[in-house]
Amino acid sequence: MTALALAPDPGIRYEPAAAAGADRAIRVSTAIAVLAVAGVAAYVSYWHAYAVVCAHGETGVTARLEPATIDGLVYASSMVNLYAARHRLPVPALARWLLALGIVATLAANMAQGWSHGLVGAVVAAWPAVSLVGSYELSPGVLSLSHDVAWTGQFAGSAACLCGCSACS
Repeated sequence: MTALALAPDPGIRYEPAAAAGADRAIRVSTAIAVLAVAGVAAYVSYWHAYAVVCAHGETGVTARLEPATIDGLVYASSMVNLYAARHRLPVPALARWLLALGIVATLAANMAQGWSHGLVGAVVAAWPAVSLVGSYELSPGVLSLSHDVAWTGQFAGSAACLCGCSACS
């Protein structure tokens, strides 16, 4: 029997199927949790911002749409960051600036809603914005981690990669 014929390829890390399955379960459960938190936080953050916009004179369609522009900006900027990370490109400076601006705006709108109840009220009202931004920022992390594993060749073409990118298929 030749030992060379049975030797594993040193460039590929082999893991038991149970470990790959556990990693997949972690990524899937994290993605579900991030989506759930983002959904609840987006709902609460929207209504906080809506109340602030209405309190400052906006009405009708404008009052209903304006809050979505705040959290939408955070989401869009986060997706540009994800795209850049997945394709190993530099993140555009505009995406970084707009992400920071969106975070400040959503925190300000949420804190303004709770400010009438003092500092504690402002902090409590800001929490949905923190959760929403955190969820937006975690979701690209979960997806890009999956993608980075595929780039190293460890799971390329396997069911362990969730991103469905061309490098993984």
